[in-house]
Amino acid sequence: MNETLKRTISGAIYVILLLTSILFSTESFFILFGIFLIIAIYEFCNLIQNHKTPSILFGIVLYTAVTLLSNYNKITTETINRTFKTNFNLAINTKQLDLILLVIALVVSIKCILFLFFDKFQKINISSKYLYLLGYIILPFIFITKISFGVNDYNPKIIIGLFILVWTNDTFAFIVGKSIGKNKLYEKISPKKTIEGFIGGIVFAIIAGYLISKYYINASPQFSEKSIMIWVSIALITGVFGTIGDLIESKFKRIAGVKDSGIIMPGHGGILDRLDSVIFVAPIIFLFYQILYYVS
Repeated sequence: MNETLKRTISGAIYVILLLTSILFSTESFFILFGIFLIIAIYEFCNLIQNHKTPSILFGIVLYTAVTLLSNYNKITTETINRTFKTNFNLAINTKQLDLILLVIALVVSIKCILFLFFDKFQKINISSKYLYLLGYIILPFIFITKISFGVNDYNPKIIIGLFILVWTNDTFAFIVGKSIGKNKLYEKISPKKTIEGFIGGIVFAIIAGYLISKYYINASPQFSEKSIMIWVSIALITGVFGTIGDLIESKFKRIAGVKDSGIIMPGHGGILDRLDSVIFVAPIIFLFYQILYYVS
């Protein structure tokens, strides 16, 4: 089969599966990303040469426990309040858990950035392997599910909007970079990325953020300016940190001596190759939403 056709078919299946699960129900969204998490852990363990079975089991247990706890808390708050009058304590515990997980994810994100730009070692030690597994792979998948709730209830438009921004940034970074790119962004890790492509991806992501806010997310004219500012900010975050996430995964692959993280998507590579930008951005976007919530 022609490589372009193969890439187009597998990409289309991925997008259809993703959008269908997000739009169908909260549960289908959680299940799909739980499956993605299992595959991502498997691929990441291959890259860093870590034990797969205990890593996958740990990821499943943590993802399931936190996701169910968070969702259960949101759905049953009023019932618990009427029956046991303990919803306040449960909400506080959930918020505390979110804060702890967020701090861990952000600390590991900083470690990943240091690993990308300053760590010259070509071998990852045991403790770092498990730290990366937790903060770089497992927790971001949890925060992807949490982002979908925004500051209230499940809203598929939020997570779809985020993926549109990531896809826009990646697509136009490639197009602009290939068309006019001359200055390498970080050649020793990703030779094809250019500064021009990086800037072009961010610019088009910001335009996409404006359009998403105005024509897809926003339902009330009185909130249009606020919504536009929020989504333009998310686009900027996605463009900058999504590219860093892509570079970080490229460094893991370079150390492992492989081109792709996996083979599950013909023409595209593995799940990590498709989600590397999203998983690195997810904790930062979640933090952004929490700041918005407390400020408002």
